[in-house]
Amino acid sequence: MPTKRANVQRLFPVLKTAQPLKPRYLLNTRSVQRHFDRAATSFEAADFVHEVTRDGLFARLEPMRLDARQVLDLGCATGAALPRLEKRFRRARIVGVDISANMLQKAQAHRGWFSRLSFVHSDARALPVADHSVDLVFANLLLPWIDDPAAIAREVCRVLRKDGLFVFSGLGPDSLRELRAAWAAVDNYAHVNEFPDMHNIGDALVQSGLRDPVLDVDRLQVSYSDSAALYRDLKAAGGRNALTAQRKSLTGKQAFARMQDELWRFAERNSLQLDLELVYGHCWGRGPASAATDVRIDAGAIPVRRR
Repeated sequence: MPTKRANVQRLFPVLKTAQPLKPRYLLNTRSVQRHFDRAATSFEAADFVHEVTRDGLFARLEPMRLDARQVLDLGCATGAALPRLEKRFRRARIVGVDISANMLQKAQAHRGWFSRLSFVHSDARALPVADHSVDLVFANLLLPWIDDPAAIAREVCRVLRKDGLFVFSGLGPDSLRELRAAWAAVDNYAHVNEFPDMHNIGDALVQSGLRDPVLDVDRLQVSYSDSAALYRDLKAAGGRNALTAQRKSLTGKQAFARMQDELWRFAERNSLQLDLELVYGHCWGRGPASAATDVRIDAGAIPVRRR
């Protein structure tokens, strides 16, 4: 079984110029959907990273005063956050949104007799939701499966009312660096996602029109006693290769064995150590834009949150 160790690593640094993802790291949306459809029955047994970030998001929501009546859980998966959102916002209509129909089917198990939960099968970048009609958009680990943060930021800005809240978590570029390095020593194919940098996310939020973004970073180290358990968790949680530049043929046994040897170079105390860079953020809706008063703020204006 994996073990987890989390600690605050660093806060939002001085912004640098955001760089787009390389074409080799673009995602095939249909593959993402297919992988999560297949993982729907196993997801809850392997979603401990989602649990960590879910707890982190609710901890960040706790001090915020928000009378939410319309809530979207984007990328709700099997719906683990939905009961907590219902408890936190008792008068709200809460909608779970996911690209995987199988995940949504599992999520419906969280719906009680008097629940106000509803579900929408949709790509988060094209929501069937009216403009400026939502008070809270909650997105736990959705961003790692979107290769264009700007697309999500624009859609959230469109649906969020003025002073509505967008709260989210994601993975930073240092995540799974051991696995990425191990594959890089074997071949030149793309095997592991390149996760968006905080600077890309922050820039996308500001450019979309969302207000006052604040981001911070934690670190989570996951330890495995053997590589087979790692691969089982990745598969069970839907974390399979969905990159457009992935190898089109099966990886040979020799190449896979070489990758495992390289991965074990990162072992400590006879266990594999995988680092995850957990990115948290929140920002506010601006409401309908007015041409006369629309103001653009440089990404350098994003503040550093101090602890």
